[in-house]
Amino acid sequence: MKIERFEEIKAWQEARSLVKMLYRDAVANKAFWRDYKFRGHITEAAVSIMSNIAEGFSRRSNKEFIQFLFIAKGSAGEVQSKLYVALDLDYISREKFNTLYAKTDEVARMTSGFISYLLK
Repeated sequence: MKIERFEEIKAWQEARSLVKMLYRDAVANKAFWRDYKFRGHITEAAVSIMSNIAEGFSRRSNKEFIQFLFIAKGSAGEVQSKLYVALDLDYISREKFNTLYAKTDEVARMTSGFISYLLK
């Protein structure tokens, strides 16, 4: 199956889901929502994952796509690091942390798998 649009990429779909989850959690906690600088950083990092997948795909070059996928993977690491801050500041519960961390890990693994596929 040939992928015609970036929206068909499973890693992009899951990154989109992650963004939605993070925004919902930010809205649910008043302190998280009021900390606009931190909220902006973590949500921008999550949006960066899906944006880099889309931008890389749109370049229509495997070499450039792989480069953007590595950037997306780096953004996933940034989100995971910031999740610890959210946990430490009691913006999210341990359960939410585990869920969001696992979702971010899933996106990072999918992205790595796509990189490996394109390198073959």
